[in-house]
Amino acid sequence: MRKNKLKEKIARRKSVFGLFVSIPNPIIIEMIGHAEYDFVIIDFEHASTNVETVEELIRAAELLDMTPLVRISSVNRMEITKFLDSGAQGIVIPHVERRDQVEEAVRYAFYHPLGNRSLNSGRPGIFAKNSLSNYIEEANREVMIIPMIESIEGAERIRDIVSIPQVSFVLEGAADLSQSLSVPWQTDHPEVQQLLDHVHKESIQQGIPYAAVSRRMEDHLLWAERGVQIFVLGDDRNTAFRAYWNKQKEYRQALGVRS
Repeated sequence: MRKNKLKEKIARRKSVFGLFVSIPNPIIIEMIGHAEYDFVIIDFEHASTNVETVEELIRAAELLDMTPLVRISSVNRMEITKFLDSGAQGIVIPHVERRDQVEEAVRYAFYHPLGNRSLNSGRPGIFAKNSLSNYIEEANREVMIIPMIESIEGAERIRDIVSIPQVSFVLEGAADLSQSLSVPWQTDHPEVQQLLDHVHKESIQQGIPYAAVSRRMEDHLLWAERGVQIFVLGDDRNTAFRAYWNKQKEYRQALGVRS
């Protein structure tokens, strides 16, 4: 089992940076890795990908020494088992609103005595090259569970959700949270920010780190001032699109050409 460097960096209070990955091609992971990100969240909820491709993306992340996490579509044994057996070092759970959702994910993600993950001697266990008993202990130590809080209900129950010992950190989901508050895409709306603040405070009080999605530099710096060390800098598609758009716009403007 590979050592989870993201988990180790968080424990050392080092600032870490990641990206959601929605483009189902390993070369995207390679570019992100060479750009010196610490982790990627491979998206299986919204992206048009499949299990085999997710494994290739995980392999690319390993080659670039990044921690590969996977955002599942929902809590179910099949997805969690397949992605962890493919080498994912953490599971990001979308739309968490209740403690039992995380408890169910823990059952599927951890071996005895923490859960009942199905035993397998595949990639993470190096195909039984070494002791599988030792691998089980290592897997239970290295795997991360990350709930996303994306609704009023999840925010209101955050203390109960993060009281589960296997929760590694909490990831905010301001976009869907804004929709839950009837102000879709207004992630800077005061009500959205108030709930994010609540989630942050409750998580920290329970000793669980909080991860912010940095949408604007001013917000990024504010979260950093409040002690946040885990940052997701958007996703690969939007990052690439903005780079393409801004570059052509800059060169058009230099020639006085209007698009």
